[in-house]
Amino acid sequence: MRILLVEDDIKIASFITKGLKEAGFVVDHVADGEAGLDLASSESYDAAIIDIMLPKLDGLSLIDQIRSGGNKMPVLILSAKQSVEDRVKGLQTGSDDYLTKPFAFSELLARIHALIRRGSNLSDTSLLEIADLKVNLLTHEVTRGNEKIDLQPREYVLLVYLLRNKGKIVSKTMIMENVWDYNFDPQTNVVEARVCRLRDKIDRAFDKKLIHTIRGVGYAIKE
Repeated sequence: MRILLVEDDIKIASFITKGLKEAGFVVDHVADGEAGLDLASSESYDAAIIDIMLPKLDGLSLIDQIRSGGNKMPVLILSAKQSVEDRVKGLQTGSDDYLTKPFAFSELLARIHALIRRGSNLSDTSLLEIADLKVNLLTHEVTRGNEKIDLQPREYVLLVYLLRNKGKIVSKTMIMENVWDYNFDPQTNVVEARVCRLRDKIDRAFDKKLIHTIRGVGYAIKE
């Protein structure tokens, strides 16, 4: 799932981006309202996190223009303004939730999952599963059957990406762009190597194989 982050405080933005990527999200970060509006208008996102005090175009004006354009993606306001009046104004502008700074990342993550769940009518976006394989996005616990599986950070993000697209074929290019966050390099075998390691941990000890290679096309996780 893809998140738009509009935050001009570099330290806060880096903290949020790192945490969301570790939780399996792809994050596009910009530091001003105009850049945020450009991305919101041209790209598709599952949710947006928007600060109020932004250069060029403030957060409330940004949300108002996003809504005026017919975009209904869930929006979480992140702000140092803590008064009831400020929260009410933010919600009336068109945001779906309001979180004040300072904040705990665990709460931010839980709120993002809740917004996406409500927006997409999903029962629980914090749990991904297929067959007897389960991934808890809040605790990062991965289990298959009764066995806990330990994954390296990039293996975890790759598994989450495959599960978010379960039953679908994802190409090497798609994986490079959504798991490694950089453009496709036809000379690298990093995807093949990481899929091989992930398959070794997820499938090798089990009769039912879940990760499949579709020759000449890509990979799919399916029963």
